[in-house]
Amino acid sequence: MKSILLSTLLSSAFFTPIIDQVKPSNEVSGTTDPNSNRKIQLVILFDTSSSMDGLLDQAKSRLWEIVNESGALRYNGEVPRLEIAMYDYGNTTIHNREFVRKQLDFTSDLDLVSQKLFALRTNGGDEFCGAVIDDALDQLEWSSDSKDLKMIYIAGNEPFNQGPVKYKEACAAARHMDILVNTIYCGDYMQGIREFWKDGASCSSGDYFNINSDKKIVFIPTPYDDQINEYSNKINTTYVAYNSLGSERKGMQVRQDHNAEQMHPSVANMRAKTKISSNYSNGEWDLVDAYLADSTFIDRLKKEDLPKELKGKTAKELQLFVDVKLKERKEIQNKIAQLSAKREAFIKEKRAALNAGEDDDLGTAINNSILIKAIELGFDKRK
Repeated sequence: MKSILLSTLLSSAFFTPIIDQVKPSNEVSGTTDPNSNRKIQLVILFDTSSSMDGLLDQAKSRLWEIVNESGALRYNGEVPRLEIAMYDYGNTTIHNREFVRKQLDFTSDLDLVSQKLFALRTNGGDEFCGAVIDDALDQLEWSSDSKDLKMIYIAGNEPFNQGPVKYKEACAAARHMDILVNTIYCGDYMQGIREFWKDGASCSSGDYFNINSDKKIVFIPTPYDDQINEYSNKINTTYVAYNSLGSERKGMQVRQDHNAEQMHPSVANMRAKTKISSNYSNGEWDLVDAYLADSTFIDRLKKEDLPKELKGKTAKELQLFVDVKLKERKEIQNKIAQLSAKREAFIKEKRAALNAGEDDDLGTAINNSILIKAIELGFDKRK
C-alpha cells in the first residue's frame, strides 16, 4: 500500500495487550459509560458486485480487529460509544435505480453487525459511489458534534465518478457535516487515482488507500489460540437471556462465534477480545449487562420477562444469581486477557523474526486511518 501513513506511530497498533481492554472491577465489560459525550461512528460501504468476494472475505476476517482498534481509543479518559452502520451497493439484487441498499443503521450491537456482514453476497451490477455516499449521509442519524469521530469507508473497483449523483457534491456535503470519506480502491494504486478514488477522499479530507482485495489473509497460529476460544465459548454461559429478544439474541451470539471460527481460529481470538471489552454490551437481552448498566434494573424487571428457570424468584434471589454470573464472567475475562496478552506477544515476536511488514488489506487500511484521524481530533489510544 502506497498511502502516506504515520508508520512509526502505528507500529504497535495491532499488538496492544488485551489486558488493557479489560476493565477494573468498577468498570466491567458491557458498561461503556452512558454519560460519555464522545462517539465514534463508522460506516462501511461495500461494493458487492461480482468481483468483490475477496473484499468480503477480508472484511469478515478483520471485523473484530477493526472493532478492537476503535475500542482502544479514549477521549479525555472517557470510553467513546462505538456505532457502526453498513451499506452495500453495485448489486443487481438491489431493487432501486441506484443499486444502493442500507444493511444496518448505526448500532452498538456487534453481533448484529457480524450477522449482517456474513449475510452479504455478491452479484453483478452498476457501482455508483456518489449515490451510496449520498444515501448514507441522508439516511443515517449522524452526530452533530464536530468533536466526534465520524468516518465513511467506501471500497470498490469501478470509476468513482459513475452514476446519477456527483461524488464531489456528496463529499462536499460530508465535509459540511464533519464526516470524513475514506476511499479504498481494490486494485492498482495509480489506477485508483485515474478513476477518481483519491479525489473522492481528498475532497472531504479523508484518506485514499489501495488494496489487493483478492489477497488471502495470512494468520500466525499461536499456542494460545485453542484455549482462548474455549474460554470465549465458556463466557457465553454467563449471559442470561431475558424478555422477548433473549433467546434469539443468545442464539445469534453463538452463531457469530461460529462464523468467526469458520474464518480462522485467529478471527475467533479477536472476537474473544471484543467479548471482554466495554464495546460488547448486550443489555437489551442479557440480564447481567442490563444490571451493569443500571443497578436498579432488577427491581424494575417484569416477572414475565424472566427466563423460565428464574420465574418466581424474589428480587434478592435474582440479585444473588446475577452476582454469581458476574463473578464467573470476570474470572473468564481475566483468563482470556492473560492468554491473549501472551498470544499477541508471540505474534509480535514472530513478525519481527520474519521481518513481516504491514498487511495490505481492508482491515489494515481502516485501522490505520481510524487511528490517525482520531488522534487529529484529540482522541488517544489507551496504553
